Amino acid sequence: MSLSPPVDGRLGVAKTFKLYVGGAFPRSESGRSYPVSDAKGRLLAHAALASRKDVRDAVSAAAGAGKGWSGATAYNKGQVLYRVAEMLQARREGFVDDVVAAEGLTRKRASTQVDAAIDRWVWYAGWTDKISSVLGSVNPVAGPFVNWSAPEPTGVVGVLAPQGSSLLGLVDVLAPVLATGCTAVVVASQERPLPAVGLSEVLATSDVPGGVVNILTGATAELAPWLAAHAEVHGLDLAGAPAELAVELERTAADTVKRVLPRPATEADHTRVPGTARLRAWSEIKTVWHPVGR
Repeated sequence: MSLSPPVDGRLGVAKTFKLYVGGAFPRSESGRSYPVSDAKGRLLAHAALASRKDVRDAVSAAAGAGKGWSGATAYNKGQVLYRVAEMLQARREGFVDDVVAAEGLTRKRASTQVDAAIDRWVWYAGWTDKISSVLGSVNPVAGPFVNWSAPEPTGVVGVLAPQGSSLLGLVDVLAPVLATGCTAVVVASQERPLPAVGLSEVLATSDVPGGVVNILTGATAELAPWLAAHAEVHGLDLAGAPAELAVELERTAADTVKRVLPRPATEADHTRVPGTARLRAWSEIKTVWHPVGR
């Protein structure tokens, strides 16, 4: 819950920060919360402290939403991601405030980060109908066959959001998951979760179907092992994994043959042009043979 000072002689309405699971905003089943401070150490709010049960609920929601989202047309997915950009643009000033508080940036630098996050949604929206052309192919074969390869979504992807870049970093790792037709369970930045909570409100009021994105706040080191071990999670992005746990998380993920994006040695520069690496990471290439002729 956020602290809300009196306004014009009346008590303000305190905001309760919750999880985002299955298109709804539940409290953690554990009833726990933890304090969130700004860059100067001043208390901002108490955020929900998600539990193992919350991870399971989020994975179930993502798995349930997978068929509908992966089956949507590329055009429709692009329109949905563009709608997220529209909604984020409409709340731009509020997100600038959140990033200033979370990261201690000047307002000008925070504005640049928020604008880049909006542009990143637009960038990936434009990729949804181009992925199959870029990653797919018709393959030359000898004999009376035609052989072609086409990308398919990996499935449910667990995303450990970058710890430093509370909004742009989150969008940078989440948007390509959705663009490929995958669904996501996100563990937000532990110390800077409030921009992620704001993003969940944008997602809830855009056209993203419930369950396609699920956002948990809490202790990354507590939640990450459950994501890595869950059999219904098909991919794992270790962008924001604790350094001391990264190798163990890769080992755990290997038990269920997950695709894993390793933790970078240093947090990535999220302002750079994204490229197609994350689109490729969450796409499985399916090759089909078909006889031709008689």
